[in-house]
Amino acid sequence: MKDIENLNKDYVQNLYITIGKNVKKIREEKKVSQLALAQAIGHKSVTVISCCEICYKNYHFNIEHLAKIAYVLDVDIEDFFKIK
Repeated sequence: MKDIENLNKDYVQNLYITIGKNVKKIREEKKVSQLALAQAIGHKSVTVISCCEICYKNYHFNIEHLAKIAYVLDVDIEDFFKIK
C-alpha cells in the first residue's frame, strides 16, 4: 500500500480539472447546452455545470452528477476521467 504523504498535492485538483474539461468537451460534441444539461440532471440553472466545468472556486462534479451526466449524454462515466 502506498503512503498518502507521497501523493502529489495537486493530484486531486488536477483530476477535477480533467473531469470538468472532459464533461465540457463531450457536452459540446453532443451539441448540448449547459442549460439543457443542467435541467436534464435536475438543476434549474447553468451554475452547477458552468462552475464545475472550469472548477471555478473549487466547484467540481460529484459522483451523482457524473452518473447522471453520463446517462443523459449516453457515454460511459469512465470517459470523464480520461487524460488526453
